Formats: sequence, C-alpha cells, structure tokens
Amino acid sequence: MKISVVVPALNEEKNIARVIKILKACTLVDEIIVVDNNSTDSTNEIAKSLGVKTILCKKRGKGYAMEMGLKESTGSIVVFVDGDICNYKKGFIEDLVSPILNQKADFVKSSFTREGGRVTELVAKPLLEIAYPKLLKFDQPLSGIIAGKKRLFEKITFDKDYGVDVGILIDVYNLKAKIKEVNIGKIRNDSQDWKALIKMAREVSYAIIKRVDSNRLLMLKNLENKNLKIKTTI
Repeated sequence: MKISVVVPALNEEKNIARVIKILKACTLVDEIIVVDNNSTDSTNEIAKSLGVKTILCKKRGKGYAMEMGLKESTGSIVVFVDGDICNYKKGFIEDLVSPILNQKADFVKSSFTREGGRVTELVAKPLLEIAYPKLLKFDQPLSGIIAGKKRLFEKITFDKDYGVDVGILIDVYNLKAKIKEVNIGKIRNDSQDWKALIKMAREVSYAIIKRVDSNRLLMLKNLENKNLKIKTTI
C-alpha cells in the first residue's frame, strides 16, 4: 500500500527542513507533500530545495491545506503531520501506519506527551464527554498527527479552521471506522498566546457541537431532565 505524507505548513521556515528530513528517512514513505498555506516566510522555498512535492494553498486555514494535500496525494494511506514539530522521533510514521497495514485500523490518531493542552482539557474533553462520551478514551482528540485510508478521508468533511482535527475524529467515528490511538512519544511546539487560544477554543467547540444530530440532542435533553428530577427529589 502506497503511503503519502501531507504536511500543512504556515510560516514554518524554522522547522520545515527538519520535518522533511525526518520523513525522508522513513523507508515506508512513498510521497511527501508540503502544502504551503500561503506563508509569508521562506517555507515554500525551503521545501522545494529539499526536493519534495510542494503546492500552494492560497486559502488560509489548516483544513483547506489538508483537503488540498489529500486531493494531490497518490497513496492509498495518507498521513497528516504538523509542520511545527521540531522533535518527531525516529520511526513515528511506522508507528502510525502499522495498525492500518496490519488491518487492525482504518484510522489512527496519535497521542503524545507535551506541555500545554489547555483547549484539550478545558474545552474539547468536557464537550466530548457530553456529546460523544466514547471518544473520551482518546488522550489527544485535537492531535493533527494522524493516518488513515484515503478512501475514508474522502468521505468526511474537513473543517477549515482549528476544529478540523476533532471534526475528523468525530466523522470517522460516525462512519463506524476502526480507530486506534498510537503514542508517538514527547513532542515540542510553540505555545500560543491567550487570544489565539480563545479563537481555537471557539472553533473546536463549534466543530463538536455542529456534529451533534437531533437524536443525540434529544437523548442529552432526556438525561438532563432525569438528572434534574433526581436532584429535585433529593
């Protein structure tokens, strides 16, 4: 099965060369696609100089870049990795795709150790606990380091903002795909300021809430009524 790796990148001139070199060292990778999300630095030029396929996505937004990369990919398995991680461990691609190659998964979500995760813990997980409690088993629901069968990705909707990663998780779950979570070790990336976190929290919340169908809303309402009744009785 041919494996394509897509790297959405916005102003990642500090890290993109290191990411590409790590990917090139992986013998399982057949194709590397860097999707420059209309950067204003030298991300595009650096990627081109390293001999990988580079395409320009003029519409700003990670989801736009991921969608374009998916369309350009030729592999039956597509891996998405973040362009701002400077310390991917050797063999992390193999870890991600192995469950798919072994027919144990259709989609693999990465977990990892890192500092931060405020939007994950304060926004994403509480909302998932209410709307999609079975997805709470995933340690990093907002991770953008994922792998999956291309035909599965082609069936889902890519949100165009920070909600894209949790939206993908919910969509593949709703399609009843086989999902695995794989730990890829400790990663480092730059922390965002509080204004960026507010924007991220809003977009993640919307991605989750808009996927809650009317039947699930009715179920949640019934649970709420039962809880209120119990409290009133007590």
